[in-house]
Amino acid sequence: MITIEEEKDLLKVTVYAELTLADYKEFEAAVTSELESAPKIKLLMDLTNMSGFTVDVAWEEIKFTRAHAHDFQRIAVVTDNQWTSWLSWVSAAFTDAEVRLFDDIGAADAWVRGG
Repeated sequence: MITIEEEKDLLKVTVYAELTLADYKEFEAAVTSELESAPKIKLLMDLTNMSGFTVDVAWEEIKFTRAHAHDFQRIAVVTDNQWTSWLSWVSAAFTDAEVRLFDDIGAADAWVRGG
């Protein structure tokens, strides 16, 4: 399950349990919508409650990241899972956004907003 909050040029995404392809498609639609009003957006992803993801999500994420390599200004990922941290690092290789990993949502929120 995924929840998405849209602000001015910021998407706040929280993933619960397993991230499915349907969830990821919802995320893609939110990014596309947000890009209609801002040339680059900020992303805050809270993955602390994510238990995993389906294989088709991994492939979709690679395609999406490559297609939107220049559309993100900052990406903050909140996680306490080493596997998720590694995947975030690999994804960062496909984008020119600043990407940081956090274990605290408050610190991630402050950083992604530019504070």
